[in-house]
Order: sequence, then C-alpha cells, then structure tokens
Amino acid sequence: MIWLTDKIEFPDYSYSTESGILALGGDLSVERLLYAYENGIFPWYSEGEPIVWYCPLERMVLYPNDLKISKSMQNLLKKNAFTITENKSFEEVIYNCKTIDRNDGLGTWITNDMERAYINLHEKGAAKSIEVWRFSVKNQKKELVGGLYGLEVNGIFCGESMFSKVSNASKFAFIHLAQSNKYHLIDCQVYNPHLATLGAKEIERSEFLKILKSKF
Repeated sequence: MIWLTDKIEFPDYSYSTESGILALGGDLSVERLLYAYENGIFPWYSEGEPIVWYCPLERMVLYPNDLKISKSMQNLLKKNAFTITENKSFEEVIYNCKTIDRNDGLGTWITNDMERAYINLHEKGAAKSIEVWRFSVKNQKKELVGGLYGLEVNGIFCGESMFSKVSNASKFAFIHLAQSNKYHLIDCQVYNPHLATLGAKEIERSEFLKILKSKF
C-alpha cells in the first residue's frame, strides 16, 4: 500500500486494490482534494484511521437522461410538497449527513476533519449543496428535511452524501440535481441500491475517467 507524502500527487491507478483503495495518508487540504477529484479519486475512512483514498474499479454513476421517476414520486413532485434551494445551508446539510441515523449504517464516515475540509471547499466555491425544505405547521416556518452535497468537476457533479428526515426528501434533492441541466454526469462513487432505482448504474473506471477528462 502506497503512503502519500506532502507532495500533492497520487500513484498510478494500476496500484489500486480490488476494492479500489489507491493510497493512504496525506491531508485534506483544498489543493489535494481538488486534485484528487479532478482525477477521479476521493477520501473515505472512519474516525481514528489514516485517510484512505479510493478510485473504484467500477463507478456508480447517473446519466441525467437515464433518470427514473416512479409514478408515486411524480405525484409528489406535482404537489410541490417541498421547497428546493441550492447552496443556502451547506454547513447544515453536511452536519445532517454526518449525524443522522441511517438504516444502512452509512454516514458515520464523515469525520470532523472531513466536515471542515468540505466546508473549506464550499467557501472556495467548489463544493455545492442542495437543500430540501418543508413548512412546519407546529413551528410556523420552513425546516430543512433533506439534502445532499458534493463537488463540481468539469461538468460532473461528484456526490458525497445525502440525508432525509422525512420520506422522499433526499430523492427530491437528487431528482432536482439530475434535472438541473448543469451536469453531463452525476458521480455516485460506489454501488447504492437506492440510487439504482433512480437509474444510476455502474460503469468501468476507465470509462468514468475518460468522461471526467473530456472537454465539454
């Protein structure tokens, strides 16, 4: 396993393991993270572990034209049950992604350092969020009930995490992202059955990297 130095570089993709691990160590500086995402690499590790850098052999992606919306979701969209905003509450979105209880066990990988690092990226204009709000009759105000965040890289949205406090809220955020006409591809990183129902699928790493490096 290759350990990174202070120099901002990564080993050749051929050095990755079958699970997609490419390197360990390094830091979460804005410069290194931007360089990583520009080359299809992302960090994914738990608190107390060294930083683990991934570039999976198979990449879960969504081509916006492949988006699948069920009839029940279409009906909910027509009812305008939620309000969607962009980049209004990035810190609140990542905090919820970090702390919300999940049936699948995901979410805890967002360490304190990761949270701070992506807030830094947001402050630099690289990381983006989508917020889903619902009016609370009890509190007489709109409350954040779902959302997602990620990075924009060369016409691709590299999704990091999403959350829902009520049913379908994260789906609303994802559908909004796919229908925004801003991106050629949405990178979902690794296989997720929830996103597969919305049309996402796995492609070879080489195909993903070719798209990532394309000039649009």
